[in-house]
Amino acid sequence: MTDTTASRLPASVEKTAFSVLLAVSFCHMLNDVMQSMLAAIYPMLKSDYGLDFWQIGLLTMAFQVTASLLQPAIGLFTDKKPLPYSLPVGMGSTLIGLLLLATAANYPVLLVGAMFIGLGSAIFHPESSRVARLASGGRYGLAQALFQVGGNAGSAIGPLLAAFIVVPRGQGSVGWFSLAALIGMIILWRVSSWYSQYRRRTAARPAAARTLTLPRGKVAISLAILVALVFAKNVYMAGISSYYTFYLIEKFGVSVQHSQVLLFVFLGAVAAGTILGGLIGDRVGSKTVIWFSILGVLPFTLALPYADLTWTPVLTVAIGMILASAFPQIIVFGQELLPGRVGMVAGMFFGFAFGLGGLGAAVLGVVADAKGIEYVYKVCSFLPLLGLLTAFLPNLKKAG
Repeated sequence: MTDTTASRLPASVEKTAFSVLLAVSFCHMLNDVMQSMLAAIYPMLKSDYGLDFWQIGLLTMAFQVTASLLQPAIGLFTDKKPLPYSLPVGMGSTLIGLLLLATAANYPVLLVGAMFIGLGSAIFHPESSRVARLASGGRYGLAQALFQVGGNAGSAIGPLLAAFIVVPRGQGSVGWFSLAALIGMIILWRVSSWYSQYRRRTAARPAAARTLTLPRGKVAISLAILVALVFAKNVYMAGISSYYTFYLIEKFGVSVQHSQVLLFVFLGAVAAGTILGGLIGDRVGSKTVIWFSILGVLPFTLALPYADLTWTPVLTVAIGMILASAFPQIIVFGQELLPGRVGMVAGMFFGFAFGLGGLGAAVLGVVADAKGIEYVYKVCSFLPLLGLLTAFLPNLKKAG
């Protein structure tokens, strides 16, 4: 056992509540299916509204920065005053955003719809991540991976649904997915009931210790390193998820539906990598997985801009699996750096993930307009070099 593994084992006296983990994972899937509708219909919106790439990037930024700014604040607030029944409220905000996207007659309404979806994410992620940790039985990496893989699966399925439902039937069909939001609200109400009962059942226990196990300065440096790693991961992922379809269409001349299928393949690899990262991290430690994930993906990102249509999907599968394995362990590592601040850490890193991805998408859109999509992928291929910063993360096993 290495890194943080040893410090987790005593918590496993409670059984892992897999039914709760699967419920929040399923709702995460529904949530991200609906959220992925936005990026998946970009080619259609670009054509129907006559948008430039910078406007596509601004749509992503409206969604992701809204989530980024609000998630840490919501997480910090709910660390002090948990709000179990906020979970279905967040799903309701996503429902409103979907209906706005389906009925929008102009670009500003699209932006507002994107912001409502971002608000839904800001409410959903910190509290559902907390629920995953409470239901983990001490298997924190696995719990975060199961929770996150639901989102990954939703992001992978969303483009396929867009390709075969929304693209043929038009923008209005986005509204059909509001039914998924309604289902999510019902399930999350049940999860919220479990969460509320858990709090009553454990009310007599002492509050989680908030004392730092490392000097404050070292914690701050470690958090800054984790943020830099999230930056490298999510800006690169934003370049794939927002512009991969355009890249394939422009470079290889594939159809929109073909490009959506290849995007699904990439996002499916992301889902697989998330689960593997959680499982392996509980055995070998968070730091080891983070190190391998961010830096280990570099050879594949460097090769991608020069690959043909045969090798491009192969490389993106490798990139998706390796790069995605880091995020569950980044969350776990951050939560152990800051004990007793589960919601704030989850909100901060999910928020940074959305915000940095959104800002990255906007900047990459401007670069794509000026230099072309292929140039964007060449520049982004060097981002995993930031993985070298992992060497400066502390070994929490020794620290504990």
